[in-house]
Amino acid sequence: MQRIILYISMAMLATCAKVTAQETKTFEQQAKEIATNIKTITKEEKDALKKEVEAIDKAVENGSMTKEEAEKTKAKIAEERANNIETKVAAEEEKLRELVNGNLDFKSTDSTANYSVAINAPLSIKNNKKNKNLGEKRTTSQFVFATGFNNLVTNGAIANSDFGYLRSTFYEWGVTWNTRLSNSSNLLHLKYGLGFQYNILHATDNRIFEDTGDQTVLTTYPIDLKDNKTYFKNVYFVLPVHLEFDFSKTNEKDGKKIFKSHKAARFGIGGFVGVNTNSKQFLRYEIDGKKIKERTKADFNVNDFTYGLSAYIGYKQTSLYLKYDLNPMFKNNAIDQNNVSLGIRFDWN
Repeated sequence: MQRIILYISMAMLATCAKVTAQETKTFEQQAKEIATNIKTITKEEKDALKKEVEAIDKAVENGSMTKEEAEKTKAKIAEERANNIETKVAAEEEKLRELVNGNLDFKSTDSTANYSVAINAPLSIKNNKKNKNLGEKRTTSQFVFATGFNNLVTNGAIANSDFGYLRSTFYEWGVTWNTRLSNSSNLLHLKYGLGFQYNILHATDNRIFEDTGDQTVLTTYPIDLKDNKTYFKNVYFVLPVHLEFDFSKTNEKDGKKIFKSHKAARFGIGGFVGVNTNSKQFLRYEIDGKKIKERTKADFNVNDFTYGLSAYIGYKQTSLYLKYDLNPMFKNNAIDQNNVSLGIRFDWN
């Protein structure tokens, strides 16, 4: 793992060296605005669905609709609201992808990401802003966004990888809750939540993944592919848990301690468990001047579940973030390959 961290860290630092302090601030502000838009979209659609369901229940009570009709109608409107969320959030994700490309100088070519957002998921984010003299509640909430480089570890290393180091990326977003574990100290926190991980791989040498039945292997495609537009993507719904060490200063007023988080250096160590929601392969090429785009959604022998280790270290809301899957990406391949990602993470209160 030390070789993995060192190798990716060097690439990460070389790429991010171009970002000035002023540019980083602008990036954070814009990314936070997009995160707020995603939260608003989900809340509005969820509230609208709730009102529609209540109206249907009243119709059943009044006898103007049967229970069978009500169930069918509920299923239909739930699907419509989920599609609305998917469409609107996909537009925000496109803005986020363009923002990442422009500020961090690496590319995520996923412009058709699918979002499986549960209507009943507790995605509300509480307002943690309190009077300066009162501090924060013991449990606060954050919107988390992370992005960076992604690759596969083969035989314990990522050297001579079959995937482009700068073109293969990941991003992650979700909600976390941060609970201070002590009544008298601000050092230890339990951080837990839910979110989505998007792991994207760009194979080298004009190759794509092919499901041979028992295994999924890389094969050479007979037509010249557009490198930046051809990739393989896995999407996971994950539950992360971290033990966070927060070195934010504890103040005192009138003999009472005032606690605030995310005001100084901090680091977290823990892991995640999740389930694969979909796997897709995207191809782009030209034939006789015609641009052709293919998208294949299939099993690809990808493991249904994922679990791994993750850690972050940083200052205030910005951290360097590393995650590593302990289980292999594919079920029955002769050689196990585990996903590893390194990037920048933002935790916004």
